[in-house]
Amino acid sequence: MGWLWAIIVGFVLGIIAKAVIPGKQHSPLWLTTICGILGAIVGNAVARAAGVEATPGIDWSRHIFQLVAAIIIVGVVDMLYMATLGKHKRQRQRA
Repeated sequence: MGWLWAIIVGFVLGIIAKAVIPGKQHSPLWLTTICGILGAIVGNAVARAAGVEATPGIDWSRHIFQLVAAIIIVGVVDMLYMATLGKHKRQRQRA
């Protein structure tokens, strides 16, 4: 059941990250979900390193770390995706 929650949280974080980043992101939904999952993992690691492992109630600081990590990862991966996609389109136009 843990993998299902990871997918759900990754999906939500990825969608929020896409909404926060200005401009249009061209990466597909599955890639955004994977970036959200990675953002959750990185955010948890950063929160643990910052000493915010577990707090009573809603752990807002950990969620903020996860969201910031997801925003950074979605932005970088979208740039890489567009660079790769653009390169493939240019090669197809030459052929």
